[in-house]
Amino acid sequence: MNSLELTANRAEPSAAGVADRMMAPVARRRLLASLAALQVGRLTVHLPDTSIVEAGDPDSDLHATMWITRDAFFRKFALGGDLGAGESYMDGDWRTDDLCRFVELILRNQAYLPLDSWLSRVLNLPSDWLHVRRRNSRRGSRRNIGAHYDLSNELFATFLDPSMAYSSAVFHSGDESLADAQRQKFERWCEALRIGPLDHVLEIGSGWGGFAMHAARTRGCRVTGITVSAEQLALSRQRVATAGLADRVSFEFCDYRDVRGQYSRVVSIEMIEAVGEHYWPSYFKKIDEVLAPGGLAGIQSITMVDHRFDDYRKHCDWIQKYIFPGGLLPSIREVASVCAAGTQLGVIALEDRALDYARTLLAWRREFFARLDRVRELGFDDRFIRMWEYYLATCEAAFRTRNLGLVHFVLARAGDDLV
Repeated sequence: MNSLELTANRAEPSAAGVADRMMAPVARRRLLASLAALQVGRLTVHLPDTSIVEAGDPDSDLHATMWITRDAFFRKFALGGDLGAGESYMDGDWRTDDLCRFVELILRNQAYLPLDSWLSRVLNLPSDWLHVRRRNSRRGSRRNIGAHYDLSNELFATFLDPSMAYSSAVFHSGDESLADAQRQKFERWCEALRIGPLDHVLEIGSGWGGFAMHAARTRGCRVTGITVSAEQLALSRQRVATAGLADRVSFEFCDYRDVRGQYSRVVSIEMIEAVGEHYWPSYFKKIDEVLAPGGLAGIQSITMVDHRFDDYRKHCDWIQKYIFPGGLLPSIREVASVCAAGTQLGVIALEDRALDYARTLLAWRREFFARLDRVRELGFDDRFIRMWEYYLATCEAAFRTRNLGLVHFVLARAGDDLV
């Protein structure tokens, strides 16, 4: 899939233009020196002066081509590292024939390529500080969730399947439609949690209601879903009424910290990423508090690999700055550690399905590009489109290379007789 060739929607300020001309030669030399260390794959770089640089293994099947169209790229990359590279893509300073393959090539060489210098780390401190200030307190959580999920229900409808599931699907054969794969995800969780007609299920982070409606329809259970997204709440209530499931499914505007009552099952599908490290103990304590004796809890989470977690948690990356403010991915080790430290819950089963997320993101990206006219009708400009492409493609590459995991955790209390 070709990356967008869009005209940038704003001119470079004159001061930045002067800086670009001054910094470009030095930054260009640094970039080319870095590319000499490429070990895996082959990269072709077209520079603004029309010269071409080849790096890596000339016989490799993993090949990507990059066109740097403005000297501004060199300044932004030199001063911002990988965060600057993402911002430069949003600004239209560079493009590639296949963004996912390009990022995959970079990720497979991350042990050899110095993407972040000490200077970029220092200059990105304001972004790190902004991320710290975006803590997920009750008010902060509503603000952070709203910044992403309240963009527009119509925007998300351009690329999600009819269930409006905004989380990784489960692919068995790899040939399923996205809609079928999302139903398989819902069914997988119903089976893993042994949901039956007598259960009352709490869904923390209920999205647009896809899982809740599937569980009620296929298992006959009751489901209470909670969200702090006003847009999601309005549409999910409308959808459940249209489906004739309002007697079994209800949705509430409620922070997870304010949930009361007891539930035989708790499920939280890709919501923990928005909780924030500071609040993980509160999140798991609340699940422990509301889970009835003998109950089961299921958490689907994007995960950071354990050995990178300590460095990752200290800095704000592009995704945290532009897509999911306040977000932080846990690692498998962190989930187990937080559960053990403050709850009676333990992990009784887990499964990593990272490649399922790569397939899901590819399907979303294809749908998004197929409906660009509708995206523009909704008022989203070219810079936003490049930002969304960068989000979907870089995440796909990260799952494809297992730099990110997608883990299904099943939790229960030690000593409980499961019901």
